[in-house]
Amino acid sequence: MTGYDSRGKANRALLVGVSEYDNTAPPDGVPGDLPAVKHNLNRLAEALRHGGVFAEREITVCRSPDQGTFDQELWKAASEADGVLLLYFAGHGAIPNAGDELFLQMRNARVVAGGHAVFPGAVLFSLAQAMLTASSARRIVVVLDCCFAGNAAWVRPETPDKRRLLLMSVQPNHRIDAGDPDTPTPFTAELVKLLESGGDVSFRDLVDDLRAGMSAAGHRTVRGDAWEPEGRAEPGMDVLLATEAGGTGTPPATDPDPGPDPGPGPGPDSGPWAPDPGPGRLRRLGAVLVGWLGGMGAAWAALIGRRRDSGAREDQGRAGTPDVRAGVSGDENGTGQEWRRARRLVAGGVVMLVLAVTALGIGFYRHLVLTGGPSSCAPSLELRVLTDPDLEPTVRAAADAYLTSEANITGDGCRRSGITVYSAGAADAVTALRKQTGAWQEPREADTNPQRDVGPQPDVWIPASPADAARVVAGQDTDAVAELDADQEPFAYSPVVLAVPQGIAVDELDDRTGPPLTRMIDDLRRRHADAAVRRPDPEFTDTGLLATMALYGTPGAAGAPDPRRAEDRVAQSGPPAPTAAELLCTLPDDDAVDNRTAALVPEFLLKSGVGCDSARRTPRMAQYPGDVPGLEPVFVRVRWQGADRDVDDRDREAEAFRAWLTGEDGRVTFARDGFRPAAGDRALPDSTEVAQGVLRAPSPLTESAGRDAMEASLEAYRGANGPGRVLFLLDSSGSMAGQWEGPSGGPGLLKQSLGGLGDRDEYAVWAVSDAGEDTYDTLLPFGPHSGKDAERAIDRGARVRDAEANPLGALRAALDAMEVRDADDERPGLIVFVTDDEDADRLAGDGFGNLLDIARARGLPVAMVSLKGGGCDAGKPDARLSEASGGRCLDADDDLGAALHDEVARTGTGET
Repeated sequence: MTGYDSRGKANRALLVGVSEYDNTAPPDGVPGDLPAVKHNLNRLAEALRHGGVFAEREITVCRSPDQGTFDQELWKAASEADGVLLLYFAGHGAIPNAGDELFLQMRNARVVAGGHAVFPGAVLFSLAQAMLTASSARRIVVVLDCCFAGNAAWVRPETPDKRRLLLMSVQPNHRIDAGDPDTPTPFTAELVKLLESGGDVSFRDLVDDLRAGMSAAGHRTVRGDAWEPEGRAEPGMDVLLATEAGGTGTPPATDPDPGPDPGPGPGPDSGPWAPDPGPGRLRRLGAVLVGWLGGMGAAWAALIGRRRDSGAREDQGRAGTPDVRAGVSGDENGTGQEWRRARRLVAGGVVMLVLAVTALGIGFYRHLVLTGGPSSCAPSLELRVLTDPDLEPTVRAAADAYLTSEANITGDGCRRSGITVYSAGAADAVTALRKQTGAWQEPREADTNPQRDVGPQPDVWIPASPADAARVVAGQDTDAVAELDADQEPFAYSPVVLAVPQGIAVDELDDRTGPPLTRMIDDLRRRHADAAVRRPDPEFTDTGLLATMALYGTPGAAGAPDPRRAEDRVAQSGPPAPTAAELLCTLPDDDAVDNRTAALVPEFLLKSGVGCDSARRTPRMAQYPGDVPGLEPVFVRVRWQGADRDVDDRDREAEAFRAWLTGEDGRVTFARDGFRPAAGDRALPDSTEVAQGVLRAPSPLTESAGRDAMEASLEAYRGANGPGRVLFLLDSSGSMAGQWEGPSGGPGLLKQSLGGLGDRDEYAVWAVSDAGEDTYDTLLPFGPHSGKDAERAIDRGARVRDAEANPLGALRAALDAMEVRDADDERPGLIVFVTDDEDADRLAGDGFGNLLDIARARGLPVAMVSLKGGGCDAGKPDARLSEASGGRCLDADDDLGAALHDEVARTGTGET
C-alpha cells in the first residue's frame, strides 16, 4: 500500500442514510422510502469498525436527517478530522436536467419544478463539497450511493490540495434500483464485502474491484445499461480504508505522500519551550483524556460489579443453585486476580490522568490566555468567484495561494474565508448578469435557469475583459436584482497571439508584431497553401470573441469584410474547440494537422501550457496582431438584493481578496502563469522566464476592447450564417421504453436542446419506427416554432411504438428532405438522431456505405446521440456517420443535455 495511512490520526466517518422521507405523495413528493438504506448503515458501520482505520468513536451514523441536521453533522465531522474524513451518503439523488449538478435529498426533501432551490430540502453537492474542503483532514473520501451519483464528478473539486477522492455508485445521468428492502443496496453490499475481505484495502483498489464485482453480478441501471461505479482522484492520490492488521494505532510506516501541511505539527520537545499545542492537538489530547476517564470508569464499574456478583453467586452457590462453575463466577482466586489487575489499571490511570490534566491545563492556558482565542475556528465565509473558462486555471491557482496566505488568516490562526472558483461560457455569463438575474435568484421557467446553465450566484466576477462588465451595466434590466461594482483598471494582461508552428512561421520581427490579423492569415496561406487557422468558440471564451473582432473589423463600416467571408479564414469541419487550452490539446491528435495549423490563443498558454500537453506537440512561434485586443482580467464585485444577512462580512472578505489579487501577491501568481503587467509597456517582468517562441516586449500592443465593438462582433458572429435548419429524429421503437421518461430520456433531451433555436430558425421532429408505412412519423413539421409549442407537440405525439426502428432508412430520408429544402433556401443545417442503438445493426453493409458516401458529399452535419455508453467508440456506426458528415457523436459518457444543446445552438440563433 503506497497511499496515505491515517492510523494514529483523528479520523472521522460520517455515514448518512435516508431511508424514510416525509414527502412521498404526488405531486411534489420524492419517489418513496428506501428501507434497504437502513441495512447499508448497519453493515457499513460494522465493516469500518473492524477495518482497523476508524475507531468506533470516530464513526457517526446519521439516520434519515433533515437538511439542517445533515449540515450540522457534516460540519462537526469536518472540523474534527485531521487524518481521513469520509462522507457516505445513501438515499435519493436528483438532478434538474440531464447533465446538471447532483442534489442529495434529505428527509424533508420535496420536488418543486421551478422552485427557488429546484429541490427544497435537498443539499447541493457542491455546497457539501465546500464544507468538506474547510476541513484540515489529509484525505477527504466521498462515497455516494444514489441515483445520478456520477453527476458529482462534474463538480470541479475546490479542495486546494487535491485531497478529494470520490467514489460514485453509478455513471452520470443513470438511475439505479435499491434492490431487496431486507438487504443492503447492491452497490453498498459489494462495498462492504470488499472492505471485509481482509488485507489492506485502498481507495484505488476498491474502485477497480467494485467495477469488477458489479459487472460480474450482472447489475444493470434502470435504463438497462451496465451498472458501472466510478471513481475520481488526482494521479498518485490514494488512501488506506481498511487493513488486515485491524488495529487503529500507529501506522507501520510514514506517509510517503502527506499532502498539504494542515498546520504546525508536533516537533521535537525542548523542555518548557515545546511547541504550543494548537486547537487540533488540544482536541486530540482531550479525546485521550476522555478515553482514559472512560476506561478507568469502566474498570471501576467492572470491578465493583464483579465483586458484587461474586458475593451474590457465592450465596446462590451455597444455596445449591446449579450452573455455578468454579473459576467463572464462584472462584475466589479468579476474582482476586481480576481485582488486582483492575487496581493496577486504575492506579496507572490516575498517574496518566494527572499528567494529562497538567498538560491539558497548560495547553488551554497558553491557547486561551496567550492567544486570546477559543480552541476551535468558526466556519469561514465562502466566496463564489465566476470567471472566464480560459482564466479559470490561473484564477484557481491565485485563490489557492490566497487561502493559505497571511492575508486570509486571523490573529487566532483561523481562515477568514473560503473561495469557490468556477467558470461558464463568457456569453452566458454576460447574458445572465444582464438579463436573467431574477431567474438566477429564483428560477421560474425550465428554459431560463442560470443556476443550471452558469452556476451559483457569484460574489465576484472576473471576466477576461473590462468590456464584458461594461456590456452588462449598459444593457442591464431595470428590475435586475444584482448590482455590479467593477474596478476601473484590469490587474493583468495577456495578448491574444497567432501561435504558428515553427516550421511555417515568419522570421522577421516586423512581420511578427503589428500587422492586422487578416493580413497575417493571408500571408501565412500565401507561404503555405495548406495552412489553416483555428480559433476557440467566440461564444464560450473572450479569446475567441476578441479574435473575431479583428476578423470582422468594424461591422457595417466601409471596407469591413462580410462576416460570412471573414469566417472562411478560420473555417473548420465540426464545431470549434470551446477553450483555447482545449484547442491546443486537440491539435496534436493528428501530426499533419498540428504541423500546418496556427491557433489564436492567449499568449500565457505558451508558457503555462495545458494539462494535456503532448511530448510530440509542435513548437510554436507567437505572432502579435496589432488589431486583436488582449485578455485583461478585471475584478467585479457582485451584490444581490435580499442577501442582507451577511452583507458586511461578505463585502469585507471580497475586498480582502481583491486587495490581495490586484496587489503584488496576485501579480506574482499571474506572472508565474505567463501573464504580463496590466499597465506600462507590458513587458514580461522577468527576462529569464520568457517562454520559447514568445517576445518579451512586443510593440505595439493593441488597446483594450470596446464595449460596443465587442457586442457588435458577437451579434455578427451569431448571424454570420443566418438562421438555421434542424431536423430531429427521435427513436421511438419499443426498446426505447426504458430510456423515455425524465430529463435524461429521449424526449427530455430533445426538449432541452430547443433552447438553442431562435424565432427565425426552422426545425422539424420525426418519430422513427417501422410502425407506419414509412420509416418515420412527423411530430412537428418544418417551420419556425416557439419553444412551448414545440414541447407541447412532443408531449402530445411522442410515444414508444411496438415496433423496431430502421435508422438507415430514416437517416437517408432525412438527408434527402434537408437537401430539398436547401435548394430553395440555403442555410446552416443539422440532423440530430437520438437513439438507444438497439437497431444499430441495420447500419451495416453496402447500404450503410452508401449512406456514408452521401453524408460526405452533402456536407450536412449529422449529430448522433446515443443513450448508451460506448456508442461513440471508434469504429461504431454512430461515430463513423458523425465523422463522415462533419457532425458530432455524443453518448451516455458525455453530458448529453448540455452537449446537445450546444450543438444545436451552433446551428440555430437561440441562447447558447
